Amino acid sequence: MLRKRDVLRAVLGLSASGRLEGDAQHSAGCHLCYHPDATLLFLMTNRLLTLSQLRAQARAATLGPPSTLEGALHRMGFVQADPIRAPARAQDLILRHRVRGYRVGDLDRAFQRLGLEEDFLYAYGFMPAETRHLLHPRANPADDAGVHRPDALAAAVLEFVRAAGPTHPRDLEARFGRDRAINGWGGFSKATTRALESLHHYGLLRVARRQDGIRIYAAAPEPPPLVEAAERARRAVLLVTRILAPVSLPSLAAALALMARRNPGLGPLTPVVRALLKAGELEQDSVEGEHYLWPVGTAEGRYQPVPRDVRVLAPFDPLVWDRRRFEHLWGWAYRFEAYTPPARRRFGYYAMPLLWGDAVVGWANLTLVEGQLQVALGYAGSAPRSQVFQRALSAELARFQRFLSSRDK
Repeated sequence: MLRKRDVLRAVLGLSASGRLEGDAQHSAGCHLCYHPDATLLFLMTNRLLTLSQLRAQARAATLGPPSTLEGALHRMGFVQADPIRAPARAQDLILRHRVRGYRVGDLDRAFQRLGLEEDFLYAYGFMPAETRHLLHPRANPADDAGVHRPDALAAAVLEFVRAAGPTHPRDLEARFGRDRAINGWGGFSKATTRALESLHHYGLLRVARRQDGIRIYAAAPEPPPLVEAAERARRAVLLVTRILAPVSLPSLAAALALMARRNPGLGPLTPVVRALLKAGELEQDSVEGEHYLWPVGTAEGRYQPVPRDVRVLAPFDPLVWDRRRFEHLWGWAYRFEAYTPPARRRFGYYAMPLLWGDAVVGWANLTLVEGQLQVALGYAGSAPRSQVFQRALSAELARFQRFLSSRDK
């Protein structure tokens, strides 16, 4: 007769040592997961996490009570950016749910006052200075010592910016010309723009502000006292896990791979996850064979009542960023289709997930035409028919219209 411990190991794909093996290891993103005996004991003696609880936890982990812009940015630690404005940029769409009375453009207006930064975490976005400090100094993988040494053009651009102060990319044209170089997308950009981006990447320049969406660069200040790479890696992994919590194991592996690619000086991040699990700073559980992780102390929301409201979410909102989790929690596959040929789109150019309570039930395409919000909705299944939903939807669309209105009105 099989013992309960053996049944759990078989269901979760665990070896005798408590590690995932075989197909279960492959489907869980390979090497991140570690199951000490304490985890098996917990699973044997406690009621397993349900899908309903996981949905409630996911919503509560990121959509708490709104606060000030400064408070929200420091609580989140990072807000993903996207240049598409349809009808607002992703960073504004994300913050409108987390900041009281937020209006489009508030982030840009407060950027200098709040001392914010732009950089790449697991994606490019906005962050407090303390988050950027986790990412620097960045090691140069092309140098044996990991040291970045600007080439001749980049060194000259750095000297120019240090002397001139905040610099628009076009300010460099008169001094350095308009030579072009291959950019990171395989296309061509001005060589001076590429130099600015490289200097920013390695922490020698920072983004001082934006002008009509264009980055204005300035010399980076003297860095704070150096924190060892191992400690920066620990904090960065915890931050990413908290932003996306509860995050599926393969999606966490993908996010950390993106972060490691841009930040090789942090070292391998898989052992960091294992160490955090072993130290009890991360928790884990499985629902229907899908494995999730989250920082300790962030799971209380699974037992709290779920608000019966409607939210139109950005395609990159932390609640829907993990597409694997999205499909598991809500039973359908959402896709961002801005770069999909029109004839192949199912949802729309900038379809935004439509949250009802703790369920994403469909999507919304919203456009502003002559000051009026035009609404096109789609649903993964049947459209909710209750009056409660209709009132909540009307309230959300009114909030969205107000969010798009100018501060000057």
